[in-house]
Amino acid sequence: MLRVGIVGLPNAGKSTLFNALTRSRQAAVASYPFCTIEPNVGVIAVPDGRLPRLAELYRSREAIPAAVEFFDIAGLVRGASRGEGLGNQFLAHIRQTDAIVEVVRAFADPNVAHVEASLDPARDVETIRTELLLADLGTVERRREATARKVKVGDKAAQHELAFLDRLAAALDDGTPARALALHDDERAVLAELFLLTAKPILYAVNVGEGALGGGEAATLRDAALREGAPVVEVCADLEAQLADLSPAEASEYLAAAGLATRGTDELIRAAHRLLELLVFFTCNEKEARARSLRAGSSAVEAAAAVHTDMAKGFIAAEVIGCAELFALGSLAKARERGVLKLEGRDYVVRDGDVVQFRFHA
Repeated sequence: MLRVGIVGLPNAGKSTLFNALTRSRQAAVASYPFCTIEPNVGVIAVPDGRLPRLAELYRSREAIPAAVEFFDIAGLVRGASRGEGLGNQFLAHIRQTDAIVEVVRAFADPNVAHVEASLDPARDVETIRTELLLADLGTVERRREATARKVKVGDKAAQHELAFLDRLAAALDDGTPARALALHDDERAVLAELFLLTAKPILYAVNVGEGALGGGEAATLRDAALREGAPVVEVCADLEAQLADLSPAEASEYLAAAGLATRGTDELIRAAHRLLELLVFFTCNEKEARARSLRAGSSAVEAAAAVHTDMAKGFIAAEVIGCAELFALGSLAKARERGVLKLEGRDYVVRDGDVVQFRFHA
């Protein structure tokens, strides 16, 4: 399962948001920095309105959603790349993740101190970006020194790597994250070995006060985020944590009273799932309707492997229909009658929303 790390400055609301996402009190919450030391870990269901409809159509006894693993990582501070505030330990935790959700504080609360003593979301984003860039620059410099020694003894392959490391170091020094670079296949291989923090995709979760939802506080970050291809989601972590303590009916009433259509955490989870370049396909029968995550661009045989390795080994064909078509027809029997249920081979590229039944040799 792929992992998403929740990062940000201390007292930005990371642990409150984590508790809201997991609908638990797993993470300690306090109004002082470094309340969290070791990461809190939660496996979180991806909200998907298609799943209960499929469970009803197939008369499944159980509906099982796709899931993403979230890490609540302790707050980073200015100087983290030099070890400030246990920075080395926390940066190491970020390296274990596949993507980053950065919680940006945009709420004022006199009872929760700001580590920089004033509210400035753009500055806070720049602080985290700088620390991740500096940490990566140190990683690249160490690799560059080792590669330069190989070049001195005549290693020709090392010459190409050194040229790439020089370009990478220059980009990082100029403030360009590794994920923004255009790379050749051999350069991607080197980059993968470095586990750079700025190579990970990032999403900004702007944490606003309850009264400020939809008020445009996130707008100041959207333009800059769009330039680097990063999505922005507005959320009130405190409100979401309160909703987590309510029954579904009570939560719906609370949202309606607040003039909100959906939970902000639902949007955040779906955005994080997309950030990981994942799509969802479904396998359904009377026992269960299950949503399964799959890398976008994956083939039918790779989807079969995501269900069970034996299905991939003995793959014959995939019976496929899109959710929208199935819902429009109302039943699998009608889909068969109309001939819209397609039989696809192992190289078929799975689409988001496909309902797939695999035929395979046992």
